[in-house]
Amino acid sequence: MQKVRDALIVGASGLVGSHLLTLLLKSERYSQVISVGRRELPLIHPKLEQKVVDFDNLKQYAADLVADDVYCCLGTTIKKAGSKETFYKVDHTYVVQLAEITAEKGASQFLVVSAMGADAKSLFFYNQVKGEMERDVQAQPFTAVHIFRPSLLLGEREEHRTGEEIAAKVMKPLSGLMIGPLEKYKPVEAEAVAQAMLFAARQNQQGVHVYPSDEIGDMGKEH
Repeated sequence: MQKVRDALIVGASGLVGSHLLTLLLKSERYSQVISVGRRELPLIHPKLEQKVVDFDNLKQYAADLVADDVYCCLGTTIKKAGSKETFYKVDHTYVVQLAEITAEKGASQFLVVSAMGADAKSLFFYNQVKGEMERDVQAQPFTAVHIFRPSLLLGEREEHRTGEEIAAKVMKPLSGLMIGPLEKYKPVEAEAVAQAMLFAARQNQQGVHVYPSDEIGDMGKEH
């Protein structure tokens, strides 16, 4: 019988994170789910413990960041962040600090949402930041690191992202035509990403695992 574990999730108010939090609370794998964020979520559940933190001083909260499996769904856009510097801080610095702290506190698995095209050597700033984040997370001494690289995410957001909403309306009807080499560019439902993350954690693997967008969709179906 598998040991009941604790999960920690950061970014539970976001598109993928909100679906993932629901799955974690339902999962028999976890006896406790710790949600870490800038503010409390309007949710009460017997398994849920909420920690409100200042991400600019994350190390001050290290004693609260203790769990077996860590799920990171942090992410923003350059437009929302307001500058490249702030975007880098959210999508790289906060994520890597979370990995460093939780690894030091004994977490065995780190599961993070990245993006298709992530590459530390990319000429595109967004992809470069995501690639650097992946590289630095992999350097931490976890038993397993799982990196999810979805393409365009589908789902209802609390915030409006006009560009992504337009892209989703254009791309979703074309998904059926994206086969073969184009399959990896198909939009993926945020809920499928959340399902894939929990599925990956349950495999109790070792090492680094990177999941492209088309593979994420299949994992979601398997769950």
